[in-house]
Amino acid sequence: MADRDFHDTPSTGTDRGAGRGAEPGAEPAGELEREAERRRRRAQFLRDLAEARQLRDRVQPRRAKTARLRHAMRMRTFRW
Repeated sequence: MADRDFHDTPSTGTDRGAGRGAEPGAEPAGELEREAERRRRRAQFLRDLAEARQLRDRVQPRRAKTARLRHAMRMRTFRW
């Protein structure tokens, strides 16, 4: 579904460690590696989730069609 695409954008994480007694501008290398690993795992999870949704849509076309129609109706009735 197109309305879930915004979850694929990674967070910047620029304010991590601020205000917790850390030296300004210094971040341990271990924390950077953990953050990178977390992002990799999250990206893999989101790819698997999208693949599972596509598989479900192929296996249950009637349910996918009703979901598309329901989403279209919501978008038509949504007021900006």
